[in-house]
Amino acid sequence: MSDKIRVEIDKELEDLIPTYLSNLEKNMQKIAAAAAAGNQDEVRSLGHNMKGSGGGYGFQQVSEIGKSIEEAAKTGDLDTIPAKIKELKHYLANIDISYV
Repeated sequence: MSDKIRVEIDKELEDLIPTYLSNLEKNMQKIAAAAAAGNQDEVRSLGHNMKGSGGGYGFQQVSEIGKSIEEAAKTGDLDTIPAKIKELKHYLANIDISYV
């Protein structure tokens, strides 16, 4: 059984996706560092941006994880952030992008 997660992305976005995914990796590191430092505002802001951008590029799961990160920061529940980062890393490691 494969863990691959099939994602269909608009062909017009194909050139943008590698940069988007690279930036997403960087933002994961920023979120982890901000959470470790107790910076709720930065975690919330980065989660909010992830929530907004994911769906726009065709990655609905990224938006959902971003929303959960944003909500956790709003409530001060930064202890859950590492698990959310792990979930996002798993998702990104297992996506199988198809451009349509």
